[in-house]
Amino acid sequence: MKPAEHIIPVPAIEEGTVIDHLPSRETLKVMRLLNPQEFEHPITVALNLDSKKLGKKGVIKVNNRSLTKDEVDKIAILAPQATVSIIKNYKVVQKNRVHAPKSISGIPCSNPNCITNKEPAETQFELVQESPLRIRCHFCERIMSRKDIAL
Repeated sequence: MKPAEHIIPVPAIEEGTVIDHLPSRETLKVMRLLNPQEFEHPITVALNLDSKKLGKKGVIKVNNRSLTKDEVDKIAILAPQATVSIIKNYKVVQKNRVHAPKSISGIPCSNPNCITNKEPAETQFELVQESPLRIRCHFCERIMSRKDIAL
């Protein structure tokens, strides 16, 4: 006999941002890139929620804060199927699926010989292919896939 399902409520937020459809294994990585220690307001993180598309998913609800373009771009690299919703007065006023950016910076290059790993230089990558993700380092031209990216 299958055990009874438990419904776990995830609190609604009045104002802020909801990041949904995160693969469970990527949820905490996304949380880390948002620098939660700098927030004053509550953040709700839910892992291993049932999802028809992903099997299991994660959700992050950030009270009283909007995401920067850089944060959304990095979320798109980690979780290309994620959605970002803007909440006002407890209602979704805008919902967008993330898309891999044409170029992105601030991601470490996986090539240990890349100049960005030896000298102070900001990394830059250009999108080669969105699915499966492939990005190319501007400096050493190494092509990286999603598994090569450490955020």
